[in-house]
Amino acid sequence: MIPVERHQQILALVADRGVVSIAELTERLGVSHMTIRRDVQKLEEQGAVLSVSGGVRSADRLAAEPSHLTKSALYNDEKRAIGRTAARHIPRNSCIYLDAGTTTLALARELVDRDDLLVVTNDFMVANLLMEASQCRVIHTGGTVCRENRSCVGESAARSLRHLAIDIAFISASCWGPRGLFTPDEDKVTVKQAVSEVSSKRVLLSDSSKYNRIATFLALPLEKFDVVVTDKKLSDAGQEWLSAGSWELILAS
Repeated sequence: MIPVERHQQILALVADRGVVSIAELTERLGVSHMTIRRDVQKLEEQGAVLSVSGGVRSADRLAAEPSHLTKSALYNDEKRAIGRTAARHIPRNSCIYLDAGTTTLALARELVDRDDLLVVTNDFMVANLLMEASQCRVIHTGGTVCRENRSCVGESAARSLRHLAIDIAFISASCWGPRGLFTPDEDKVTVKQAVSEVSSKRVLLSDSSKYNRIATFLALPLEKFDVVVTDKKLSDAGQEWLSAGSWELILAS
């Protein structure tokens, strides 16, 4: 049986059962434990399945973007740790981009004592915080207003970014994994791609609860990032895989 046939059978079993053990896959497909592990790793890289202890399950799919209010109540300790860690890596007199999101808002809170930064953002909460509490210069992208997420999206926001030269872009994620950064909102894709194109350094900021989840639209492949900052609750398998990538993995503390 060639790999693509095994992959199809694995996906069919997972779709039918939800979770399937490695032992059962080995027996059903008549191949070695290591062959199944390689098959599962390939499917995981494609965002089709997720590895669990002793087996494999279907990937979590994010159907809709949670509101800012919903996200602001979740994983706050992890977001504060990510914000503190990321702030330590911002040189003086930098031009940075803070993407929309509660994790980037946590980073913004770490910057209120800075007076040397030019901060570009599409997030109203980030812009308001820095306008009221810091001496940073602030540029808001403008664009189509996304009320629930307190931000601007779409081509007009992306167009404003394409005229800039940004030192470090801190990009948020609704969900992410080996294939890259996903979003259920197509209007966010063009903004993330635009800022990636004009930034010298790209940093993914996301807590580990969003790892190994997918949504409809792939915004950026993981290879586009220079650094990934997440929290120490990332699974051992995730840490092992991400540590082998071309990017730097930083676990926030």
